[in-house]
Amino acid sequence: MNKLNEESMVADPVRAEEGLWMHEPSKTPQLLNPVVLAYMGDAVFEMMVRQFLIAQVNHKPHHLHKQATRYVSAKAQRLLLERWSPLLTEEEADIVRRGRNTKSGTPPKNADPADYRQATALECLVGYLYYGKQVERLRELMTVAFETNEG
Repeated sequence: MNKLNEESMVADPVRAEEGLWMHEPSKTPQLLNPVVLAYMGDAVFEMMVRQFLIAQVNHKPHHLHKQATRYVSAKAQRLLLERWSPLLTEEEADIVRRGRNTKSGTPPKNADPADYRQATALECLVGYLYYGKQVERLRELMTVAFETNEG
């Protein structure tokens, strides 16, 4: 990216948020299948966790992986969704319900099925916010995750 583009993206946060956008989804976020929202939400959530961890001091691969599992396991995501629940708007809570109630396949052997459904619900919300370009809202929720899970 040349200097002119960097400066214009810094000055215009909306353009900066669109920096990772290459392909619009074929439907609005409201019409996307919850499994599809969770599929993207999983990737976005993982990326945001990795960004947070890389912003920390210890960059040893084993440490990064160990710290990441504190956020990305089904149990960790269930616990995080419990913390987010009081903060959610009615629209967000509806998306969480859709994600929790969807048939998303067989949970991994090491995951409790109830935790897996809640994790899918969290990922569905993250995907919904991402595709709705509600990046600032995503940041707010992820800040809660990082503040309550440090240490």
